[in-house]
Amino acid sequence: MAELTPELLLHGYSIGIFPMAEHRHDPEVFWVDPRRRGVMPLDGFHLSRSTAKAMRKTSFTASIDRDFVGVVTACADRIDTWINDEIASLYKDLHDKGHAHSVEIWDGDALVGGVYGVTLGAAFFGESMFSRRTNASKMALAALVDRLNCAGFTLFDTQFLTDHLASLGAQEISRATYHARLETATARQAQFTRPPDATLQEVVQRITQTS
Repeated sequence: MAELTPELLLHGYSIGIFPMAEHRHDPEVFWVDPRRRGVMPLDGFHLSRSTAKAMRKTSFTASIDRDFVGVVTACADRIDTWINDEIASLYKDLHDKGHAHSVEIWDGDALVGGVYGVTLGAAFFGESMFSRRTNASKMALAALVDRLNCAGFTLFDTQFLTDHLASLGAQEISRATYHARLETATARQAQFTRPPDATLQEVVQRITQTS
């Protein structure tokens, strides 16, 4: 693989591929182009009653891009991870250029959950998420979906379909269908940071009204 740069990384996303490493300490990075692609329909996010109840009562707070590096670091802080140092550094560069963003969940001053990804046009490419408290990653995903809807995004790419994502409404589509949706989304404009910050209570209210 040619030396990775933020520009090459963005080009990869624009044509439907994304980078991974075998594990955290493996210096080799390779491109992935799944035959079946996971996507989260932005009008089909499923929030369980228990999680919705927890969000209404929680003292947790949500933020956008408050600690992007902290979220990436937390996502990589596990035994089985594909985020090596080069990938983490590249996402920091994309963040500095306005093409990568994070949603954080806080318990006071403690970062307890989050999700991050890459933006290109009206497409959001979800990369990884983490949770250090019950429901924290679900709350982060809910806040992310709410922001994508408010900001005019049309595609939320989850890369793969896991049981956890499927329980939240994610689906699997063919490579051809994905590429068609990707072409449409990247031709449009959306601004991740445009919507004002929302409380988790506001997020759950909007999601439950539209689901």
